[in-house]
Amino acid sequence: MDKVLIIVGDVPVTALQALFGFAGLCLLLLGWVALSVLGSNRRRALEAAVSAERQRELDDKLAEMNALNAEMTGRMQTMAEVLSSRQSDLARLMSERLDAVGQRVGQGLEAGAKTTTDHLARLNERLAVIDAAQTRLQGLTQEVVGLKDILANKQSRGAFGQGRMESIVRDGLPSSAYEFQYTLSNRSRPDCIIRLPGDDRVMVVDAKFPLEAFTAFRDARNDAERAGAGQRIRTDLGKHTRDIAEKYFIPGETQDLAVMFVPSESIYADLNEHFDDVVQKAHRARIIIVSPSLLMMAIQVMQAIVRDARMREQAHQIQNEVRLLLKDVGRLQERASKLEAHFRQAQEDLTGIATSADKIGKRGERIDQMEFAEQAAGALAPARAAE
Repeated sequence: MDKVLIIVGDVPVTALQALFGFAGLCLLLLGWVALSVLGSNRRRALEAAVSAERQRELDDKLAEMNALNAEMTGRMQTMAEVLSSRQSDLARLMSERLDAVGQRVGQGLEAGAKTTTDHLARLNERLAVIDAAQTRLQGLTQEVVGLKDILANKQSRGAFGQGRMESIVRDGLPSSAYEFQYTLSNRSRPDCIIRLPGDDRVMVVDAKFPLEAFTAFRDARNDAERAGAGQRIRTDLGKHTRDIAEKYFIPGETQDLAVMFVPSESIYADLNEHFDDVVQKAHRARIIIVSPSLLMMAIQVMQAIVRDARMREQAHQIQNEVRLLLKDVGRLQERASKLEAHFRQAQEDLTGIATSADKIGKRGERIDQMEFAEQAAGALAPARAAE
């Protein structure tokens, strides 16, 4: 109904507008007829011809309007058919588009499902790695807890320090240079004694280091707790130093120097940083506090001393071996001289053999040249002299 039928001037006229115009025109004509009928009777005769003419024109207009209406009806039917075909085309196009969209959505869902499956597979692998790492972490946690239990128990902690000290000493010294749990004359049993060459006295190494006060010092939450823990450290180390000096310093049996082993480098660092007075007090008592690294260095020095002592002990054997070696060298020189004399005699013999061969060759040449008869008289005497 909104399709443009005609264009009047520059104004397009649609079918609906044409119908409304036609209806308006009809109403106008009817009004005009009514006015004409209701007119004056005087003009009725005069206007009969005019009315007939106008009626004819009206009929013509109505015929044109009917034709226009039929034309509009045909166009509307055509438009309906076109719209129907366009609607079917639109439905088909929409169906095709929906099928394409469905296919793309299906492909996208399939690709998404595949990607999700791959991601889940990788996630499972990573979860497996995380589970393995968690298992190892649990094992490490158990080991740390076990180490904590060891360090919390005095006997276990002593065994831990004893084990570290024994491994360092055992790796650096020969078995004859040390002994563990050695019994002194006063019935004391130090953790380790070391025998130095050239001295019958033994050096004592103690591995029973007090650790509770250091744990409290590190766990202190305020200055008061830290000061109390520090005083406890000084008290415990002072008592331990006095015990070592009283039990392990025996004149004529032990060295004038003892070693206190600290099984942790961090504790040794805290001891030297915060408790230098305790370290100096131990030094004045002839007790050296060492960490695992310092004990390794001391063992290496002792190892060099033991090696040098063994070299000095074996010096006479080395001298005997050198004397025997010199005798062997003298015999070798004598035999070389004899061999040289044999070579010299053989060279002289070879020289004589070469001279005789030369003479034999010359005589053979003369025989070959038939000069023997002519020179027989002159060559006889020299030949005999040569023989």
